[in-house]
Amino acid sequence: MEKRQDDKRHFKRIVLKLSGEALAGDQGFGINPDVVEKFAQEIAALAKSTDLEIAIVVGGGNLWRGLAGSNQGMDRATADYMGMLATVMNSLALQDALEQAGVDTRVQTAIEMQEIAEPYIRRRAIRHLEKKRIVIFGAGLGKPYFSTDTTAALRAAEIEADAILMAKKFADGVYDSDPKTNPNAVKFDELTYNDIITKELKVMDSTSTTLCKDNHIPIIVFSMDIPGNITKAAKGEEVGTIVRGE
Repeated sequence: MEKRQDDKRHFKRIVLKLSGEALAGDQGFGINPDVVEKFAQEIAALAKSTDLEIAIVVGGGNLWRGLAGSNQGMDRATADYMGMLATVMNSLALQDALEQAGVDTRVQTAIEMQEIAEPYIRRRAIRHLEKKRIVIFGAGLGKPYFSTDTTAALRAAEIEADAILMAKKFADGVYDSDPKTNPNAVKFDELTYNDIITKELKVMDSTSTTLCKDNHIPIIVFSMDIPGNITKAAKGEEVGTIVRGE
């Protein structure tokens, strides 16, 4: 595919989707405070240096995967609820690191837990963003059978975000096959939503992709392992793969 033209984008409001597994660092499991601090420092610097409004959805794969639990015989709904709680733990860790980095942050959860976070209220979330507070959406959608990718897509539509920045671990964009097993895998610079669905590319699940397509929300997929990539993607610089309409 031809390299996309230089059409630097200007975003006002974004949803940053962070991989939960990345928060574990090299230890592979749990929350590594040094790694969380590194991401928080970059996000905080971005928030302080721009007028960008930043919302975050973080996965929970470093602590628990609902589908894995289900595949081992656990009730799927129970396993998914445990995964939602894992995302809340990651959200609180990220909130703490962001506030230590000097930016006001709010965690809103789809499952009410008033002692530790606000309930998700769309208008309140938007107001926080307008006041330049970073908002972290935890506990997924509060319902089983939905991924955190779907959470990112739906929340982006609800708060009228300009784009979803999908920060991946071990991947610097979208490929036609797994580059870890196929040295000849081809990276795409640009794709359409239909490409993701018809080619069954592993970017987001079909529900999430369809939500983005229906609401015209571009998706930028890039590596979070490379320092500065979050800032580049947020500022509209060319990085990773962009997914959008025809």
